[in-house]
Amino acid sequence: MESPLRIFLFSIVLMRLFAAEEVKKNLIGIIGGNVTFPDPVLEVGFLLKGRNIASINDGKLQTFEEIYMNKLHWSKNSGLFMITDLQRSDSGIYNIDSKKGKVFYTSYNLTVYDHPPTPAVENLTVSSESCWLLCSVDNPTSLRWYKDEEILNQSSSAVSLPITMHRQDRYSSYRCVAANPAGNKTFHVDVRTSCGFNETESSDHQRYYGTIIPVVIGFLLLAVLVIFMVKWKFQGTKATRPTKGSLRECQYMEVQMTNRTHEEETLAATPESCDHSQTTVYAKLKLPEVTSEELGGPSQET
Repeated sequence: MESPLRIFLFSIVLMRLFAAEEVKKNLIGIIGGNVTFPDPVLEVGFLLKGRNIASINDGKLQTFEEIYMNKLHWSKNSGLFMITDLQRSDSGIYNIDSKKGKVFYTSYNLTVYDHPPTPAVENLTVSSESCWLLCSVDNPTSLRWYKDEEILNQSSSAVSLPITMHRQDRYSSYRCVAANPAGNKTFHVDVRTSCGFNETESSDHQRYYGTIIPVVIGFLLLAVLVIFMVKWKFQGTKATRPTKGSLRECQYMEVQMTNRTHEEETLAATPESCDHSQTTVYAKLKLPEVTSEELGGPSQET
């Protein structure tokens, strides 16, 4: 009779083990952090890690393992177990066996990881058009280089990872991410500063403006000179043309050429307002009288 009973009990244990393997849940923790087991023990139950480490009875927690005295907690309201101040040694298989109320047997695989390392980035080679950067960490971990949301380079376990950046992509967003299952750390890279592309761009602008500014100034000076010459020529031409107000009215008088004395008197009689240096005096010519003798006719004696 004992053999069949033993076989029956052993079968029950095996069934529980297989059931535990089927419902095993993976939990991830980080050194110094906390982890909470998601299934509650509301009335009576046990928390095991190979052996009983704690029990719940009459709404109270009783801890059996010394190392869990100050780090294993149980909430009477939620019925959840929680382990604080995680260490690498806390990794392993945990089981919750609920005996009353909600009866179940659940297995968990807890893995405690180090904090993800903080990546550092340095430039190895720099030229005017490209830049080679290296992302590195202290311990092997997963490394990824991102350009905006695109993965440019990655490694599942490495201490360094390079990338080549080009000047035309200097306005894109670059970052190196070091990650493990517990979390990640990101280093954002300003390509223009890290690779000196700002200085190159500034030098290009300086060379451009250094060339274009003298040309523009030369054109402006030439335009001013042309305008000045055209204006000067126009004013000179305008000055040679007498205006209506600049002419003085002169009176022209009939001059009879009888003798020189009378001519001088006639000239003297012209108005003083007339500028004699620019006055032309026209004389009215008087034809001499012709006698009948000169015409061949008979002369008349007196």
